[in-house]
Amino acid sequence: MVILGVVFLSFDGLLIRLAHADGWTVVFWRGFLMFCVLGALCSLGGNRLETVRRCPGASLASALLLGLISTLFVLAVMNTSVANVVIILSSAPLFAALLSRLLLGETVALRTLVAIAVCMLGMGLVFMGEGAQGRLAGNLYALAAAAAIGGNLTLLRRHPSIDRVAVIAGGGLLSAAIALPMASPLTLGGQSYGVLALMGLVQMPLATVLINSATRYLPSTEVALFYLVETALGTLWVWWMLGETPTVSTLAGGTVVIAVLMLHALTGLHLEKRRLRLQGVAGWDRRQQESPPERACQRG
Repeated sequence: MVILGVVFLSFDGLLIRLAHADGWTVVFWRGFLMFCVLGALCSLGGNRLETVRRCPGASLASALLLGLISTLFVLAVMNTSVANVVIILSSAPLFAALLSRLLLGETVALRTLVAIAVCMLGMGLVFMGEGAQGRLAGNLYALAAAAAIGGNLTLLRRHPSIDRVAVIAGGGLLSAAIALPMASPLTLGGQSYGVLALMGLVQMPLATVLINSATRYLPSTEVALFYLVETALGTLWVWWMLGETPTVSTLAGGTVVIAVLMLHALTGLHLEKRRLRLQGVAGWDRRQQESPPERACQRG
């Protein structure tokens, strides 16, 4: 699930480029079509809407963050290279760690603090490389989107009962509402509408549902590791198909960020598996103590 979801997600930047539309129009159609598909899916099951009623404030906050993320992502792609966007967005788990500390009081591991410091150096290369002044707005949009993703991850961790499909649908509707006053949704050509339909009706709904469903079967650390594949593929598609070549500074900074995040995720996964293994051994020992050997029962 997570591999398929990440592969679908990696085409996002390419499809935005191929839409040949202004950013606000892309945001409108992308959000509105996602709402139509996922909203219809929600209407098929009453339980989904019931979970929203149980956590109305948290669900609304998550939908607002998702709408903001979608808007900022499109604006970032329209104002800087796709490579810059996906590299900066890959820092979202680190924002989640910091926000978990600030909002939930969770301890931030030393390895996470080190990873944050090194990733800041890598992103500094992205921000200060060739042509950085002309791309500053797009880079800042991407950084704000990464912070919003981290905030949403923290919120979902705090409220695990939130229905993911419902809030994604709500986020799509909110992003469409934000974009509508600035958009020109009825002035595009046939090819643009075809690309936007592919993005809003197929690519993004499949990607989001598959990735969110995968968290039921995989640890969040392992899912985060697969997001690094999207960083590489998202850059590759526009490089290969549109000739959008990343700058040397972007490649250098991206290499630093991806290497650090991969090492951080692998270390976290190893520690999590070790913790679960020790818990299993402790549970087995406890059961042994609670159940005396059969021969002792016989002597009794």
